[in-house]
Amino acid sequence: MQKRFNSTGVCVSRKHYMVDISNKLKEIEKLIDSEFYFTMNRPRQYGKTTTLSQLKILLKEKYLVISISFEGIGDKAFQREEDFSKVFMEVLSENMAINYENESERLLELSKSVNGIKDLSKAITKFIKETSKDVVLIIDEVDKSSNNQLFLSFIGMLRNKYLAREVGEDYTFKSVILAGVHDVKSLKLKLRKEDEAKYNSPWNIAVDFNVDMSFSSNEIASMLVEYQEENNLTMEIKEISEELYFFTNGYPYLVSRLCQIVDEKIYIDEKKAWTINNIEKAVKIINEETNTLFESIVKNLENNSELYDLTKRILIDGEQFIFNPLDPVISLGITNGIFKNGEKGVEINNKIFEEIIYNYMLSKIRTSTKNMSLYNFKANFIKENGELDIEKILKRFMQFMKEQYSSKDQEFIEHHGRILFLAFIKPIINGVGFDFKEVQVSEEKRLDIVITYNNFKYIIEMKIWRGQKYHEDGIKQLCDYLDIHSLANGYLVIFNFNKNKEFKEEKINVQGKDIFGVYV
Repeated sequence: MQKRFNSTGVCVSRKHYMVDISNKLKEIEKLIDSEFYFTMNRPRQYGKTTTLSQLKILLKEKYLVISISFEGIGDKAFQREEDFSKVFMEVLSENMAINYENESERLLELSKSVNGIKDLSKAITKFIKETSKDVVLIIDEVDKSSNNQLFLSFIGMLRNKYLAREVGEDYTFKSVILAGVHDVKSLKLKLRKEDEAKYNSPWNIAVDFNVDMSFSSNEIASMLVEYQEENNLTMEIKEISEELYFFTNGYPYLVSRLCQIVDEKIYIDEKKAWTINNIEKAVKIINEETNTLFESIVKNLENNSELYDLTKRILIDGEQFIFNPLDPVISLGITNGIFKNGEKGVEINNKIFEEIIYNYMLSKIRTSTKNMSLYNFKANFIKENGELDIEKILKRFMQFMKEQYSSKDQEFIEHHGRILFLAFIKPIINGVGFDFKEVQVSEEKRLDIVITYNNFKYIIEMKIWRGQKYHEDGIKQLCDYLDIHSLANGYLVIFNFNKNKEFKEEKINVQGKDIFGVYV
């Protein structure tokens, strides 16, 4: 069977190219060996189910591993204690039927006398006591039922048995792993409509799960090596894996999907050695896709105005915030995979998410723009050699701002000016170009856009006017940034909010660099 890259469902080693996560599994195994209970809480499509599948294989010689999912139990089972307790026992039995037939039948027999949580606890005690191996329980998709009193009663029962086990007064699972997006240990639950949401999870016995489940560039390389060997190719594995990491920050779904795109969409009919350029093409393709992960990100931003505002301030306005996971808005962003703890504090998780969020915010800003399509017709800005005419683009944007936005729009421009420019330039580069943004740490809160179009590269810096001195310092920083990219030309879009401002353009030469800018 020819292996392939997989970005949907669980990854299976005999069918799919897979990252070597053996070191991560060993870390998790240590937690289990130490009899810890914990929640494997990570954002959606972060490889939780695949990790649990691999973990089960690793542990099967040492432990009796029962792995179930609350997604398959259904909502009806959570309506009555009796129903839940019986269904839970039946699901455990079904999971063990293939590999542990005798134990499965014994559990099914015990379930006949289970009519509630108390009976369930007794049945677990009897089952564990008579089992030859220590038993590890894994429950995936706990988010499906976590906002439920029965769920709290259930994990409260597991907590009580854990505490009794610690002092030799009960038999229970050696380790319990709850997997989901949220950390059940700090579950914020509203039990009744009239109640305020409270932190009331009894899962406070659980230890923190600190295993890094993102893929490092070296781990990504392990998957590429497998692909290379199976297809008899010679590739620059290190460079390609680092490029994949650069765009994804090791987010498992994104890594797998980019590889899948290169293999199935860029090289459709034959296997060829990959290049860095292939990865950039794949990034452009994925940024134009619709999938459940991207839809989830947009939904979370749409449903929480505070999260949307904080994301915009970080991504577009260049503001910096100290990484504090106890802050409820930051915590929400972390839980849903939008934020990470970066060098500058709270940052967007990866460059692909940056682009997805940009595009989402651009789509919202377009509804507030005035006649933009009259100014940014793509064909007007492409030179004969396929190069972008950036000066012409900036001049046209300045004209657009001057003619369409009067002083009465001042507040709108202060809040949305940068994203307005991104919305202006997007249709021009779309289909051929690729761009990413870098917030530069300075008093001016610069936002640099690096654009590749065909074989050309451009850097456009957006900043707010804060006086001549800051402006000169910023120009020098831009020159340094151009040196890093080996470019001789740079571009500026300067937003000036002074009452006596004028729309103007300027050309200057600093440190051998030609800088063209417009003031709007």
